[in-house]
Amino acid sequence: MLTNYLKTAFRNLARHRFYAAINILGLAFGLAACWLIVLYAADELSFDRYHRHADRIYRVVQHARWNNNDLHEAPTSAPFAPAMKAEFPEIQEAVRIVAEGDGIITYNDKKVHKKDIFFADPNVFNVFTWPFLYGDPATALASPNAIVLTETLARQLFGDPQKALDQTIFFSNNFPNKVTGVLQDIPPHSHLRFSALRSLPANYTGDWQQFGLYTYLLLKPGIRQADLEKKLPSFADKTIKKIMRIDDYKIELQPLTSIHLHSDLAFEISANGSISRIYMFIAIAALILMIAVINYMNLSTARASTRIREVGVRKAIGSGKRELTLLFITEALLITFVAAMAAILIVQLALPYFNYITGKELSMGRFGIAPTLLLIAAFAVLTGVVSGAYPALFLSRFSTIPALKGQMGGLSSNILLRKSLVVFQFVVTVVMIAGSIIIYQQLQYAMHKDLGFNKEQVLTFHIHDQEVRKQVSALKSRLLQHPAVEAVAVAGNPIGNNDIGGMGFRFETADGSFTTGSTIAQELLVDADYIPALQITMLQGRNFSTQADRYSAAIINETMMKKVGLKDAVGKRIQFRIGDTKETGERTIVGVIRDFHTYSIQHKVEPMVMMMPPVASMEDNLYLRLAKGRTAEGLAFVNKVYAQFDKANPAEFHFLDQNFARQYAMEEKQGKLALTFTVLAVLIACLGLLGLAIFTSEQRKKEIGVRKVLGAGVSDIAAMLSAEFLKLVMIAAVVALPVAWLVMDRWLQGFAYRVNIQWWVLALAGVAAAVIALVTVITQAVKAALANPVNSLRAE
Repeated sequence: MLTNYLKTAFRNLARHRFYAAINILGLAFGLAACWLIVLYAADELSFDRYHRHADRIYRVVQHARWNNNDLHEAPTSAPFAPAMKAEFPEIQEAVRIVAEGDGIITYNDKKVHKKDIFFADPNVFNVFTWPFLYGDPATALASPNAIVLTETLARQLFGDPQKALDQTIFFSNNFPNKVTGVLQDIPPHSHLRFSALRSLPANYTGDWQQFGLYTYLLLKPGIRQADLEKKLPSFADKTIKKIMRIDDYKIELQPLTSIHLHSDLAFEISANGSISRIYMFIAIAALILMIAVINYMNLSTARASTRIREVGVRKAIGSGKRELTLLFITEALLITFVAAMAAILIVQLALPYFNYITGKELSMGRFGIAPTLLLIAAFAVLTGVVSGAYPALFLSRFSTIPALKGQMGGLSSNILLRKSLVVFQFVVTVVMIAGSIIIYQQLQYAMHKDLGFNKEQVLTFHIHDQEVRKQVSALKSRLLQHPAVEAVAVAGNPIGNNDIGGMGFRFETADGSFTTGSTIAQELLVDADYIPALQITMLQGRNFSTQADRYSAAIINETMMKKVGLKDAVGKRIQFRIGDTKETGERTIVGVIRDFHTYSIQHKVEPMVMMMPPVASMEDNLYLRLAKGRTAEGLAFVNKVYAQFDKANPAEFHFLDQNFARQYAMEEKQGKLALTFTVLAVLIACLGLLGLAIFTSEQRKKEIGVRKVLGAGVSDIAAMLSAEFLKLVMIAAVVALPVAWLVMDRWLQGFAYRVNIQWWVLALAGVAAAVIALVTVITQAVKAALANPVNSLRAE
């Protein structure tokens, strides 16, 4: 029987090639979109799951609130790990990881600049199971000044990674490290990505309030996260809460496997993803597939009149509802399997572009060849059954006698359902068009928003050599001798990288005392040339000017002034703790600057305190403003001059506008994906609309002939055939616009500074969908109107 069903399905497809092609193309694109999103989502959900004990590893993070300060940070302080290990027998291992920052590694005449070198406790490989190529993980970081390299870094330095063991390499401070191991490169689906791990000193310690490292716990087998978390408040009470003297404080344990998609804290060790983004793309893929399935259902039920007699004959010779249902579902499954084969080709062709815009390295065989084929087959069967179920039930319900006469009886009410499905298709399409426009607007806003300083033509680079830092004044003077260099300044950090540290400050009150609680603020060390070089506006007081300011003056931003309730901050004193000691430093506020962004506009401008670097070693980032139109000339001069001061290390430039642009890389990828899938959704919806328009014009061929004979013109006929579809699209637009507003308003909540959704954007999306639909339908309508009415009147 199945063979007979397949033969019948093949004959029907061959007889109606055009409609089959529309269904196959629509389903193929829908399946391809779903498969690409499945690959993307699977990769995002697989982060950090390759570790042997991934289900028992947790990161310690903290939350606190006091004096209008909110602290939600991924890093903790040095005492956390040993104190928690000693306090809780449930913890098998506690390990600390410190992101060192960048540095230049030297081996003989080779130099490699790396920005992802970490320090770690010796037991780090008891917790994380990165595969070793060479060396013993049990002892690799047990000795001081040991370093474990990844395969790529070992190859860069030694050619053959096996030759790296027991070799000595040097960092830019001329500090020697002995290579004790080589790891396989860290998989891309890791939130911890590094080129090397250095041994953290055995006596490494620090104050409870110095949050600069990451603490990970390996719980013993059988220990539940919730049970341990119940004990954390009492631990906090007698340790950090007692020292910080705050009441609203919480320690949280984050499962390792949830960090990438569920954590969005300050100072994350790497850029994380977002589970809401995964949900969004899964929803988009499902909606695109639904549009394709709706196309099949619409065309199948619309063409019911051409198969009424077939159903009647089959019923007359003994076929029941069950046999007819199986016949039509078999036909749907055949179309879906052909579409699945086409989808495989589409995915293979689209993967390079998809990988480019997502920044991933996905492949068709990510799950293995056999599981991939089984998944595709299961996907095709599910889609075929879903898309074929309603048409099969609908067509199998015709009564025998009316069907033999070609009559549909009371079942013509399916027209209402068909129209409803068309409306749903275009609701999705309008929402996606509106979403793409708003994402583009937000990205343009982010790229061109006034950041409170002039980022154009400003470049930064890190000064690695300590001796060069002692000659910064001479270096600046030399650079300013060329007309292509308009300004030079130094700071402790490059802005735009989301890595500026913070600390607590106490402010002088009206009676000369200091506030009991501290206010958390960003701390940025800058010289006297920084504010004019970046063209930052002074609101009150003055800039740094004298040598004495290096040790006695501070400048705050307007957000800080408002947060502490000052109207005139100049002359007020501030206090802060110096390093890991309990010693207190004091500065006098000499000026207030207009707010400027140090991070992307996803984040609000934070309170900031600017101070001059007290020692030369802290003047490690050079800022230069180049004259417009003279960038190449300026860069050549800067390279030449810097080489005279630092003969070992080249200047590695980063333009500030590019630093900030990188912060929106994920949103830019999201926008490109949304646009791609929007075009795909529009294409599939239009394919279905075209099929319905052609079928409608064929069904009304005789009516069109009569109307033409009675004097109707081409425009009249085209308007008649287009009006019904256009009306459906306009209804869809009315339904879609509030949905689009709600969806995109929620998306924009992820930005501290964002565009307003304007009515004309939503209206434009509706008009665009209507125009696209009208163009699709009217081409067929005009073709039908131009047909010879004599042939139309002869149509049976």
